[in-house]
Amino acid sequence: MASVLQLRSRRSLCTTSSSKWRVKQVTTSNFHESLEEIKTHISASDFVAISLGKTGSPSAPSWLRPLPFDTAQTAYSKARRSAHRFQLLHFAVCPFSVTHSNHLIAHPYNFVLFPRDELKMGMPAYSFSCQTSLLASMARQGFDFNACVYDGISYLSRAQESVARIRLGTALPSHPVMKSSTPSTVADTVFVERIRTRIKHWRNSCKSSDTNTSKHELINSLKNIVLGSELFRSRPCMTIDVCSERQVQLILEMLVDYSDDLLPLPIPTKSGTTNAVRIVLANSKEDKDLLERELQNFEEEESKKIRGFREVIDLISASQKPVISHNCLNDCTLIHSKFIAPLPPEVDEFVSSLRSVFPKVLDINYLMKKHGTMRKVTNIPSAMSYLNNHFFAPVDLEIPDQATVKEGKIHGLNALRLCYLFMKLCSILKISPNVTESGNKHLAPELEDFTNVFHPCSAPIQDSSNGDVGVWTNNTKRVGCEQLVFLWGFKFGMTAGMLKSVLRSSHDIFSGEFDVKLVDKSCAIVVFWQSGVSKEFMDVMNSEEIRGDLKELVSDGLRVTGYDTYNTICRLGLWEMDLAVSLERALESSSCENNCEKKSSEIHWYNDNVINLDDL
Repeated sequence: MASVLQLRSRRSLCTTSSSKWRVKQVTTSNFHESLEEIKTHISASDFVAISLGKTGSPSAPSWLRPLPFDTAQTAYSKARRSAHRFQLLHFAVCPFSVTHSNHLIAHPYNFVLFPRDELKMGMPAYSFSCQTSLLASMARQGFDFNACVYDGISYLSRAQESVARIRLGTALPSHPVMKSSTPSTVADTVFVERIRTRIKHWRNSCKSSDTNTSKHELINSLKNIVLGSELFRSRPCMTIDVCSERQVQLILEMLVDYSDDLLPLPIPTKSGTTNAVRIVLANSKEDKDLLERELQNFEEEESKKIRGFREVIDLISASQKPVISHNCLNDCTLIHSKFIAPLPPEVDEFVSSLRSVFPKVLDINYLMKKHGTMRKVTNIPSAMSYLNNHFFAPVDLEIPDQATVKEGKIHGLNALRLCYLFMKLCSILKISPNVTESGNKHLAPELEDFTNVFHPCSAPIQDSSNGDVGVWTNNTKRVGCEQLVFLWGFKFGMTAGMLKSVLRSSHDIFSGEFDVKLVDKSCAIVVFWQSGVSKEFMDVMNSEEIRGDLKELVSDGLRVTGYDTYNTICRLGLWEMDLAVSLERALESSSCENNCEKKSSEIHWYNDNVINLDDL
């Protein structure tokens, strides 16, 4: 019997109700049965919430996190670095349906993963990085690392699967043969006739052998040796070597009209080409069809073994259901890297590739910031507590599969919590999650504006090319990237206020309005609100006429550079613990000027901390 949890306001969901929840834990032992279940649940759902358990996050050093003054490209470059370094250990998926305004039905799963090299090809990964703090946190929550290593579900990305198929070189039935538009040459005609004659003699020999008695077995064996006959799944076969894909095409075209009991199987090489065609002689056309079905079923089973957990990703992608995440930039770059293909260097290429897999992605982080009431939220439970304590918006959550889930340490609750947060926010914002038209459900128009935003401080995905980013607080101002200057080499331990005071008294150029923020302990960013002042400041710093207190600061080691240098270190991957060291490396690089981002124009300056729901 389904258990219905009444989630009321002013009640901490993460400390009370969630203790009653059960999430189905999936390992290799129950993966196949769970795959059939989740396929049904995804198909019947309105949304799919996801939450990733990783071996690390872009949290240290602090400047490697996506920051409010990042453009779409620089934020993506940081997330790309993180996706390359870290690995997934568990992946929570929760398909859920909205039956009316405050009621949802959820089916939570948590898949335990491990990148095991089951095909002995060095895929999906030889090695990965770990952050001790995250592993320690997972251990405190009771995560079973032994079960992860020994029973975790492996996987290959789509790109890795293509490579694996080529290396395995499995012979499979060819697709329906299309007549070549290339006119036949004399050499083509000679080749086809030679192969036709060879197949005719071989086929007649096999047919005649079936009618002979056992006393002619020795003669038949000798014939088979001479004609090159073998057995494939208890059926006679022969292998014809080829020198080109053109010869493969000619053989396939010839066999279409030659006989209905011959099945050609192209044999691929490790380089992806075809070096031979195996021809199998079936007992009849019905036997040929049976063999084709057997090979297709075998291919499907082998494909499932190769794809592993990626089967779930493919199911979500095929359903075209909106995906809900709490940090789309980090989550989607990791998903693309592990399950689709290597991440491209440019954010626009990533956007295009990802939209072909997940057309609509909703970021809960972005949704809360757009609401404008959230000040500083460090994790999902605190976000739920904040909403419960400040808003009356009851949500009914039904989990039909609770009785079938074993008790014990529960992981993957965050995907379930995201379902709750989504419904809570829709209720507060007076948004209906779905709109029903002609019996079909579509995403509400109000939610379309919140889809495909891969940096919570930036413009939506379709506007990523303009380089804008943003943060929604009461003190947001738009500013061009050319108005930003990075400073380092100041005294250790100085606060932003102290540095601003020192700068104001150092030169007349600081008599106008400007702001200072510390990016990390070694570097600060200065914004000049008056256009053109930043260039004047850079010119003063690089001139020989510098004097007064500013000259003293420079003599003590003060250094400056523009936003293009920061953009360069993100593009070239000059990642150091201190931003100041990275900036120095970029300035020393002769490619700095050639690699700066030209299309970045504006950011949104902020006077508050960025909200980060990735710190669980």
